[in-house]
Amino acid sequence: MTADLEDIGRRMHGAVEALRREFSGLRTGRASTGLLENLNVDAYGSHMPMNQVGNISVPEARLLTVQVWDNGLVKAVEKAIMESNLGLNPQTEGNLVRIPVPELSEERRVELAKVATRYAEQARVAVRNVRRDGMEKLKKAEKDTEISKDEHHDAGEEIQKLTDTNVAEIDELVAAKEQEIMQI
Repeated sequence: MTADLEDIGRRMHGAVEALRREFSGLRTGRASTGLLENLNVDAYGSHMPMNQVGNISVPEARLLTVQVWDNGLVKAVEKAIMESNLGLNPQTEGNLVRIPVPELSEERRVELAKVATRYAEQARVAVRNVRRDGMEKLKKAEKDTEISKDEHHDAGEEIQKLTDTNVAEIDELVAAKEQEIMQI
């Protein structure tokens, strides 16, 4: 049963890591490469992440740049940024795309905080789904007499501890992200 607990822990941790990645794309008013890295660009007949068509950098606190490697993709990069709903307006100079990061309005900050909360709830649901799957496996194993009632109880407690730990981490992440978003 320990292998299953490791797998359950790994899957729960994966949900937390996915939340971290989603949070990196949420704009807080400061420039961050994570803002653009996961944007998809229509390139060579398929969708490619921005970081595979150019070099993303942060030369200043409120400025992002994308040094596009192929001149033919500059317009596609510009279009992907404009259609991202991040409220960014790229400016092109040759194959360098400059993206000024404007101040966030109070209304937009509240909206982003709600998005962060929604992401966090999705992560909590994912963790709870992993817990439910683990508990069902335990029930089945006990029913099939693979484990005893005591082993079922002990493993169930371990799964609950993993769940509580991961949900607490999600709560900390969302609280920190909301504070970062609301900070002026």
